[in-house]
Amino acid sequence: MTFSIHGLPVARGIAIGRAVLVGSSRVEVAHYFITPDQVEAEINRVRVGRNAVVDELQRLQHDMPKDAPHELAALLDVHLMLLEDETLTIGIKHWITDRLYNAEWALTTQLEIISRQFDEMEDEYLRERKADLEQVVERILRYMKGVVSPVAPPAPARRKSGEGLFPDENLPVPLVLIAHDLSPADMLQFKQSVFAGFVTDVGGKTSHTAIVARSMDIPAVVGARTASQLVRQDDWVIIDGDAGVVIVDPSTIILAEYGFKQRQGTLERERLVRLRHTPAITLDGQKVELLANIEMPEDAGGAVEAGALGVGLFRSEFLFMGRQGRLPDEEEQYQAYRRAVEGMQGMPVTIRTVDIGADKPLDKGQKEDTHLNPALGLRAIRWSLADPAMFLTQLRAILRAAVHGQVNLLIPMLAHGSEIRQTLSLLDFARAELDNRGTAYGPLKLGAMIEIPAAALSLSLFLKYFDFLSVGTNDLIQYTLAIDRADESVAHLYDPLHPAVLRLLADTIQACHAQGKGVSVCGEMAGDVAMTRLLLGLGLRSFSMHPAQILAVKQEVLRADTSRLAPWAQGVLQSEDPSEAINLPLSARSEGVGWDSGMGPLSTY
Repeated sequence: MTFSIHGLPVARGIAIGRAVLVGSSRVEVAHYFITPDQVEAEINRVRVGRNAVVDELQRLQHDMPKDAPHELAALLDVHLMLLEDETLTIGIKHWITDRLYNAEWALTTQLEIISRQFDEMEDEYLRERKADLEQVVERILRYMKGVVSPVAPPAPARRKSGEGLFPDENLPVPLVLIAHDLSPADMLQFKQSVFAGFVTDVGGKTSHTAIVARSMDIPAVVGARTASQLVRQDDWVIIDGDAGVVIVDPSTIILAEYGFKQRQGTLERERLVRLRHTPAITLDGQKVELLANIEMPEDAGGAVEAGALGVGLFRSEFLFMGRQGRLPDEEEQYQAYRRAVEGMQGMPVTIRTVDIGADKPLDKGQKEDTHLNPALGLRAIRWSLADPAMFLTQLRAILRAAVHGQVNLLIPMLAHGSEIRQTLSLLDFARAELDNRGTAYGPLKLGAMIEIPAAALSLSLFLKYFDFLSVGTNDLIQYTLAIDRADESVAHLYDPLHPAVLRLLADTIQACHAQGKGVSVCGEMAGDVAMTRLLLGLGLRSFSMHPAQILAVKQEVLRADTSRLAPWAQGVLQSEDPSEAINLPLSARSEGVGWDSGMGPLSTY
């Protein structure tokens, strides 16, 4: 019987194949008390397991194929940092020594303690790193029990003659992976296997599986909840990475329809590759800047390969992750920023100062109070200003990196004039420190994130001090609508097309243009092709997104005529229900001007 499972679309494309089922990788753990004379032996068991996993991950890094995505190497680094984290090891020793827990029990108990800290984090990416910690612990447990990794490249099956869409019995049957979750190390094995796509029960749009899937261009759906329980081994499965839908046991008609979509998608990707060196210019001659969002310095190569004209957002917090208070020093940060700048081969790099919250060990007091909402607490620039020494270290490193190329400095979550002035004062102080040391540094263009409604309503203040603005639509939507994106009970109210959100966005773009200041969008809206024409119509000419999304957005830009989109976009902006208005043909919103490209209405969001 055909049925569908819905999840989150994180990597576009269609995959069709037989299911290879990998259920939850959770390892059953025995719980028992030990005697005092067994303490050292139990601690040593954990130590041996942990060292074995470190060796395994380092071996995977060393043997990583040249075409493996940079994101995968970075996520393996995260796992190695978690394995070396003293919070994990000291906690395990405590449970074994003081409570006399057996090694496995101590390991899972400490996992639960740290997991609760991750749950309290406001930042979506950092919150989802709990999955990385769980996978690290499970890998240790698997080693201690002698259980192999849940993902191993299977031998390719053969099609039966006349089976479905694939009558050629000499060709292997495509396989798709259905799993509870996949670790970065599992993903590396996945890269070397014959799987055409994957589905996981857990994960979000910023989970490691989503990041790697996008970078590898593999159709994927995450957060499908019960997929690993509902799908049976060897079921025919269709993964629709565009819609976030998994179709199980499809009929011949559905198979034929998706087979056609799959072939069309392959042809479309081949066409998109040919656009890599094509300038992003609209039909009416408007130049559009397509930039890349990156997390690690090594991502710069992928951005250049995708045809990005620069980095619109370097999320520097990735350098701070998993450090548990042992933050990167000035030299380490400088070298990282320098690699990113040099990797972009003379194109600009916009570095956002660290955007983490009160959930880090440097502010334990906030974290212990469960009544506080971290989304409204000490995070981003507030956290940086509360620790001037840490902030000055980062500012000095960024200034030094600016010697090697064009660097823009982006400040997150500003809302008050006092914060702006304090930030500028510390930047001047950082320059003075470098002058006193005789250390060379370069010029910076200074930008601010517009992600709080208060900032979007104080544009004259921001434009007085900053060279450019960058709209972080993810947080702007969340704060404007008072919606926690991670709360499933209200997630359906998270609406990029809410009239208030569009008005704040449109006003920001217009105000920047009026004063000749640069403006870009670096949130999820920038990489969503269903939003491209609306953003162009509102006047946006600079988009920053994941490198894998650049070519698809460029294609929309090349097909667009902003002179026709502008009046249509104003109609959408003034509509009571923009989500419906955005799908109307241009002729319905632009005084009878027809849409002559053959595209019809805009794509459904």
